[in-house]
Amino acid sequence: MYWDWFKGGSALGIAFLLAVVLVKPIGVSTQFVILDGIIGDTVNDTLVVEDKSAKKGYSSSNAYLNKSGGKYAKSVARPLNYSFVFVLSMILGGLLGRIFQAKTGNDKMKQIPEVHQRRFGNNPVMRALITFAGGFIVLWGARLAGGCTSGHMMSGMMQTSISGYLFALAAFAIAVPTAIIIYKK
Repeated sequence: MYWDWFKGGSALGIAFLLAVVLVKPIGVSTQFVILDGIIGDTVNDTLVVEDKSAKKGYSSSNAYLNKSGGKYAKSVARPLNYSFVFVLSMILGGLLGRIFQAKTGNDKMKQIPEVHQRRFGNNPVMRALITFAGGFIVLWGARLAGGCTSGHMMSGMMQTSISGYLFALAAFAIAVPTAIIIYKK
């Protein structure tokens, strides 16, 4: 089944609304910091330690993980929380959706979109490299901004946050000209 932009956007809006009302606002870029912390803690078992004097019960030698009374340090020590499982579920959901789509023979959504093929050719390795580079830049920018489009724009706008609207305006003000430059149209 292929959803047009309206059905997909409506489903996304309902998912964000349910998350805000039932659990907490969605934001995912911080979970990449938590994953880095988990990897770092595996290599250096003193990176995150239990600390009864810390507000959250954990502290870290890393200043970022130690923020907010050890909030991120706790997430590194106990990663099976709502936010981390949510990010893992997004990855699994994308994989399952792609597998299901391939099994149904739905050719509406191709591995390499036509607009990309016209500009860069039909090379899956080139597509993967460009996608990885774009994802890296977006994630780097998200961490510089203190959050990603999920947290700032989607959840922020859902909560009528002025910063959410400003972030959305800035994101589109940069994204549209960038797409025009990259795809020459």
